[in-house]
Amino acid sequence: MVLFYILIFLISCFLLTFSGKWVVEALMRVSRFLGWKEFVVAFFAVSLGAVLPEFFIGISSAIHKIPLLSFGNIVGQNIILFSLAPALCVFILKGLEIESRTVRAGAVFAVIVAVLPLFLILDGQLSRIDGAILIASFFFYIFWLFSKKERFTKIYDDGRQKQVIKKFSRFLKDIAVILGGFLLIILSAQGIINSAVVFSKSLQISLPLIGILIIGAGTALPETYFAITLARKSQSWMILGGLMGAVAVSSTLVLGIIVLISPIENIDFSPFVIARIFLIISSIFFLIAVRTEQKLTKKEALVLLIIYIFFLFAELFFQ
Repeated sequence: MVLFYILIFLISCFLLTFSGKWVVEALMRVSRFLGWKEFVVAFFAVSLGAVLPEFFIGISSAIHKIPLLSFGNIVGQNIILFSLAPALCVFILKGLEIESRTVRAGAVFAVIVAVLPLFLILDGQLSRIDGAILIASFFFYIFWLFSKKERFTKIYDDGRQKQVIKKFSRFLKDIAVILGGFLLIILSAQGIINSAVVFSKSLQISLPLIGILIIGAGTALPETYFAITLARKSQSWMILGGLMGAVAVSSTLVLGIIVLISPIENIDFSPFVIARIFLIISSIFFLIAVRTEQKLTKKEALVLLIIYIFFLFAELFFQ
């Protein structure tokens, strides 16, 4: 039984990673075809597209009345997006330029909303009121992002030939890819939720811990893969914008909707003690590195990588 669900879980993670990648890449091709501005592409194609796995896993967990699994997933994913993902991009680029003031300012918001749920659960629950607060934070984020016209001056172009970009047949294929990707993400999310429940019962590991370590890593793969792809293309400003956007959207809109569907009550804090500490550490160091200089250096990336390694060690050996 357990071996069967291990296979289901691995297949689901594979489908989740690659369907998320396909959706984001198709969204970016659609963006080029429609002539969207670079900033809009970074937000909609990268941030919103990349959090689809968390969204559908969250909805599925809420429907199954186990929203704590999704909460752990988002916490674990955010640790990766603040530490491992930017570190890998810096090593590829040998440094990561941070010239955009929007990115530097967005780092503050991303860190605030990443730790906001940790403060909201101090009373032992995430109620529907807390969910409304998180969703309101998302709309505040949207308002801030789209409040300045200078963010909409540059049309997205990754250097590919215009005649290829403008093919309408390619556009229709991309729409089909996006719809097909949505379906695969929904199916793989269901497989992951069912497997997680079996793992928790069979291995006597709490669902939040499975969410933090296993599902969090799985859902962070599309964002990390896409960030590395951008690093290889030297599109450095979109890397941090996409990563921080994914953190902000998953911590506000996604978690808020989950809590509205199924509030989290009578929280056992013990599975979250280590993850909470390392989320705060990784986010604060990430913020300091982004705000103090206009570049993430290899030394800073090494520290971020060490933070993630220590997080894994602490979760595996002290839980």
